[in-house]
Amino acid sequence: MRDVHGQNERLRGAGPLVRVELPGGVRAWAATRHDTVRTVLSHPALSKELRHWKDWAAEAVPADWPLNNIITARSMIAKEGSEHRRLRRMVSRTFTPRHVQRLRPRVAEVAGDLLADLAGHAPGPVDLRLHYGYPLPRTIICELMGMPRAWYADGGRLTDSLVRSTDDADYAAARMATLHDLFAEVIALRRADPGDDLTSALIGVRDEDGDPLSEAELHDMVMTLFISGHETTINLITNTVHALLTHPGQLALLRDGTMPWSAAVEETLRWQSPVAYFPMRYAVRDVEIDGVRLAAGDAVLICYAAAGRDPARFGRDADRFHLSDPPADHLSFGNGEHFCLGAALSRAEAEVAVQALFAAFPDLALAAPSGGLQPLATALSNSVRTLPVTLGPHSPRT
Repeated sequence: MRDVHGQNERLRGAGPLVRVELPGGVRAWAATRHDTVRTVLSHPALSKELRHWKDWAAEAVPADWPLNNIITARSMIAKEGSEHRRLRRMVSRTFTPRHVQRLRPRVAEVAGDLLADLAGHAPGPVDLRLHYGYPLPRTIICELMGMPRAWYADGGRLTDSLVRSTDDADYAAARMATLHDLFAEVIALRRADPGDDLTSALIGVRDEDGDPLSEAELHDMVMTLFISGHETTINLITNTVHALLTHPGQLALLRDGTMPWSAAVEETLRWQSPVAYFPMRYAVRDVEIDGVRLAAGDAVLICYAAAGRDPARFGRDADRFHLSDPPADHLSFGNGEHFCLGAALSRAEAEVAVQALFAAFPDLALAAPSGGLQPLATALSNSVRTLPVTLGPHSPRT
């Protein structure tokens, strides 16, 4: 079984930046400590643009490397400087806090419907990840992006597989081609029949010079927002519920009002980051960071889960799940110019989902030993494949 936190402890002990070999024989530096990760995420000598990676330019990365789909993605996530700011600014005008606040009642409504469905499984066991953690953020992002309801299942299934690191190259290429066709269909639908959704807004958005998004930019933006808008949140909801079920004393602090439910979400983000590792930053020139010399063209892997349990930042009890208000600082949504645009939505969805779940099923409990739960089959995401629970009596909404 993959031991993410044991591996991260060894990496932190080896240094702030450690040479590692990724699946496929790809070499990179791993940023392992909180302060180092924060520096790497915002350092001007490190870029997200693939053209700076010397091994890629030298064709030393295998053509069937499992992470090729991620590192070659064309979107604002892989842009820097003025181009990144231009694209992000255009998205920010539509993906605003106002949208999140307007969506919060809808998140609660979707959660309530899903919980009512779960009651049909009572007393269980039931896989809470599959029947609750997964469909809630998927439904919200599909509605937010203006996806037709018939498209939900196919889109979710395909985007789930994007973060897997076990697919062969032919399957991955076919999956990406299908995804591109599906997003083109959604854009065409919303262009012909605009609605009050992000895809329609992006079709009509203009930058400060009055120019619209190009077709390629529009397509990449819609696809990026859709995928990033629910994949991480599935893990966040699952991990928060898992953490609370295995820490009943902390759960009691939420139930009696001593701590806000947002504290559970924030502590989970630190303690069990939904993203374990993410590629890559590339050195645009020779640079020294925390005493380690990187050469121009070197790749750096971000170790989010390692940063969240760094004793140098969070003390000797960094590996302990412990609620606090205000919560401990963390980097699970990134730092600097590339800070996650969807952070507010993800937080809101997780907070509403977890609070509603424990109100609806006060006797909720794990249906299998926590130590026996299998991790996701990917080096990137940090969660469990299933979360089997017994529900107990259902306490309906009033």
